[in-house]
Amino acid sequence: QVQLVESGGGLVQAGGSLRLSCAARGNIFSINTMGWYRQAPGKERSLVATITKGGSTNYADSVKARFTISRDNAKNTVYLQMNSLKPEDTAVYYCNAQSPAVYWGQGTQVTVSS
Repeated sequence: QVQLVESGGGLVQAGGSLRLSCAARGNIFSINTMGWYRQAPGKERSLVATITKGGSTNYADSVKARFTISRDNAKNTVYLQMNSLKPEDTAVYYCNAQSPAVYWGQGTQVTVSS
């Protein structure tokens, strides 16, 4: 089993920045890919960014050049640095880990005001 603990959400004005963190606990040695997904009201959960244990990354087109995902394998933590935030980035952000079983965090709210 893997537990994911997220932190770092909040309220920010458009153009601002936030950093999300997600710490993995438990059977961490089985984890390969970690990432972030988001779900806005009335919409399906969608990919934001993922990163493998080796450091390969993948981003949704809507966040490329604004968001950066990184990972500290020693701390079993994945980060999402979000810059130039837009109101359309408002959503609940969920941490995800794959081992290949899929695990989800509880979600953290990000609200971007215009």
